[in-house]
Amino acid sequence: MKPNIVICLPARYQSTRLPGKPLLEIAGKPLIIWALESAAKINAKQMIVATDDERIKKLVEVSGYQAIMTSHNHHSGTDRIAEVANMMEWSDDTIVVNYQGDEPMTPKVNIEQLIAALRDNPQASIATLYQAINNYQDLINPNNVKLVSDESDYALYFSRSAIPHSRKHFPLQQLDQNINYKHHIGLYAYRASFLKSFSQLKPTKLEDTESLEQLRAMSHGFRIIAKCAKQTMPHGIDTKEDIIRFEKLLSIQT
Repeated sequence: MKPNIVICLPARYQSTRLPGKPLLEIAGKPLIIWALESAAKINAKQMIVATDDERIKKLVEVSGYQAIMTSHNHHSGTDRIAEVANMMEWSDDTIVVNYQGDEPMTPKVNIEQLIAALRDNPQASIATLYQAINNYQDLINPNNVKLVSDESDYALYFSRSAIPHSRKHFPLQQLDQNINYKHHIGLYAYRASFLKSFSQLKPTKLEDTESLEQLRAMSHGFRIIAKCAKQTMPHGIDTKEDIIRFEKLLSIQT
């Protein structure tokens, strides 16, 4: 019997670069609604917005979707979704998709790939995706999270540093063409059983150092399966320039 699939969109009000980002009107529609309409294309049993703000909750509900209030004190989106998993009492084998509320152009095929990766790898507690890094500047950019994995596609480490380090090519500021450099995409699918355990774990030194929540899971022995995304991920909405880019894409599609 296949596990149930649920989608959770963490949506906090505060954002350093775009305060109140989920509520921002883009082409006549709030960003969180764009994301919900995109996520609704996935065949899921349930879809919930997890927020810390009553304005977001009200907007989501008025638009016909489900929202739940969560704590203001979460360290990460995974923490917020873990709170929802405990409240909803999902069965342990339920697959919970963390759908980013600021990435409304996420390809459906990538989400389906994410779900399949977790379903087909019973040793994994989390599934995630990556895409290739093809230039040196992207590799050394700390805003691009890098990933190294083993021969079975299980993650070994995530870092904001350029990994793996090539002693031969890095002094020349160029990529080692023999290495498949991986840019981690912040999409996750979790088993509900993992989320219930994660909610009891305090942030670790590695997580705090790199500011990467997945390192808390790895530090406690949870395994992450990582697959190369079938489609290139569009840029998320983090700046005013991103909004302009998104509006241009919408105009092309219509």
